[in-house]
Order: sequence, then structure tokens, then C-alpha cells
Amino acid sequence: MRKIYKLAILVVVSLFTVVGVKAQSAKFGHINSAELLASLPEVKDADKKLQEFAASMESQLKLMTNEYQTKAQSYQSQAATMADPIKDAKVKEISDLEQRIQEFQQTAQESVSKKKEELYSPILKKAENAIVDLAKEKGNSQCSSVS
Repeated sequence: MRKIYKLAILVVVSLFTVVGVKAQSAKFGHINSAELLASLPEVKDADKKLQEFAASMESQLKLMTNEYQTKAQSYQSQAATMADPIKDAKVKEISDLEQRIQEFQQTAQESVSKKKEELYSPILKKAENAIVDLAKEKGNSQCSSVS
């Protein structure tokens, strides 16, 4: 009698497990969000805009660097013949320019990061909403997007 009882319990537990697994397996899906994003035309447009913005920052930095190099070379070539007050003024001018360049580099990096977020956030939100909407349409009410 004991064997029959154990066998009956085993059969009931197995049935519940199989039914539970089948019910859950129909609710899952997979999407490669990186591939999805790469295929969107908005991403290509955002990439182009970001590259143009970064190039403008790089161009400005290059102009400042060229100005710094010109002033530094001029100072080095003429330092021996300059009076001390002129030397001091030139050194200060070059130091100030060097500091402005460093500050610009930091600000430019922050600006590019901010621009990237500004350009890509709406695209990412749109893709996430599309994934969630599709999942709801297919009957999965507990969808969350994962890259």
C-alpha cells in the first residue's frame, strides 16, 4: 500500500510540474536589442549627427592647440631678447591658454556625452516601447527589455 501511495504522489507532482513548465515556456521570447538598434535608420542619423558634433569640438580644440604651439614657439625663439615684464606677460598668456585648452577638453567631452544621450535616448525609448508592445500583443504581459 505504501508503494502505491508514493507512486500516486509522484505522478501527481510530475503532472503539475509538466503543466507548469508548458505554461511558462509559451511566455518567453528573445530579441537581440543591439541588432534591432543597429537596423534602425534613426540610429544611423544619430551616429552622423554625433560624429559631426564631435568633429566640431575636435576642430575647435585643434585651433586652440595650434594657437598654443605658435605662441610657445614664438616665446622660445624670442625669450632671450625680451625684457622681464614682457616675458612674464607672455608666460602668463601661454599658461592661461593652456588652462583654457584643458578646460575646453573636459567641457567638450561632457558636451559630446550629453549630445549622445540627447540623440539616442528617444531612439532607445522607442525601441523599448516597440518590444513591450509586441510582447503584450503576443500575450506576455510581464515583459521587460534586456540587451
